[in-house]
Amino acid sequence: MTCAVADDSWKSGLTPPVKDLRPRTSDVTQTRGMSYQDLCLKRDILKGAYEIGWEEPSPIQEDTIPLSLHGRDLIARAKNGTGKTGAFCLPVLSKIDPAIEHPQALILVPTRELAMQTSHTCTQLAKHTSIKVGLLMGGSQMREDVRAILHGAQLLVATPGRALDILSNQNVKCDTIKMLVLDEADKLLSAGFIQIVEQLMALLPSDKQTLLYSATFPAEVKSFVDKYLKDPTHVNTMNELTLKGVTQYYAFVTESKKVHCLNTLFSRLCINQAIIFCNSTQRVELLAKKITDLGYSCFYIHSKMQQQHRNRVFHDFRQGVCRNLVGTDLVTRGIDVQGVNVVINFDFPSRSESYLHRIGRSGRYGHRGLAINLITEDDRHNMAVVERELNTQILPIPRSIDPSLYVAEAQINEKQSEDKEKKEE
Repeated sequence: MTCAVADDSWKSGLTPPVKDLRPRTSDVTQTRGMSYQDLCLKRDILKGAYEIGWEEPSPIQEDTIPLSLHGRDLIARAKNGTGKTGAFCLPVLSKIDPAIEHPQALILVPTRELAMQTSHTCTQLAKHTSIKVGLLMGGSQMREDVRAILHGAQLLVATPGRALDILSNQNVKCDTIKMLVLDEADKLLSAGFIQIVEQLMALLPSDKQTLLYSATFPAEVKSFVDKYLKDPTHVNTMNELTLKGVTQYYAFVTESKKVHCLNTLFSRLCINQAIIFCNSTQRVELLAKKITDLGYSCFYIHSKMQQQHRNRVFHDFRQGVCRNLVGTDLVTRGIDVQGVNVVINFDFPSRSESYLHRIGRSGRYGHRGLAINLITEDDRHNMAVVERELNTQILPIPRSIDPSLYVAEAQINEKQSEDKEKKEE
């Protein structure tokens, strides 16, 4: 594939979003200095990336995009919020032939919300092409999904169950699918999904390219890799598990004082948007009602809600309609809402993996954010386990929190002051 010429003439007539002036951590800036043009992506895909504000590739994108374009099978590990979605969407779209009106690539994700988000990102990136993106997920009419494929969708973004239902249809061609991506691969290859994923593997061509992306790869993934991937390249950009930009605090409280503590946090913190996690759907709804009764805007989301309602909540929260979202671990996987600067574990999770994915909703793409944990006596052991297994430190919450740790305006002012001092030197 021929690389794009390294000039900016192709940007003429395009309108990028307002430049994000917040400082970013080395999670996304510690690169070899390549540009997206250097990665040999198609020009029309570059245009889409430019218009959604993707300025330069992150480490995981630098390391994996060339390998993906060359057809290698991949096992790629990177922190939450460091550009994994772009790392596979960009090369997949660049390899699709718009003239072939059959599915050429399948991206599997574990939740409907992540499927909608990934589909939307792909559609934005493909804006200047004729590539059609099909979204396949439960909660919608199956005949509509089949119709999308029969009408020439070339890239499919799907949840596993719906993908299996659709691709098992004798009217749907699977032999043209040459690329398979498993995003949040550890979840997709866990007990709840692995049988469905293996059934899908049997339907797809054996010579397809397979790309696995995740922040965590437990040992049980190895048997799948050995069985289905062809001499895969392993890429690991993680020298630690947690994001550098996320500051973690805890507050010891009794169960009965949690809502009072949450109210205090709301009154003292400069929250742009916050995600508040509970460990059950019932507690999600109860807490959302209490937050609303306190006078704060609040949505809630969990897996037992009707899909249409979940879609509306997810869309409106991303658009900034509401400041607070109470949810279960449903919203921990890959969900990217740039406005979120605070994550609160109203209920502390029982597993380190859940904790890692929860706090990764803040501090997206190298920016700074807060993770605050309300800890009861019963949570002390779990918190110690999380600190040990993730090799991280959760600090006691101070009386006042430095705004530059999580407030965009304070970060920009700090960066401008530092730049000014450097110039004066």
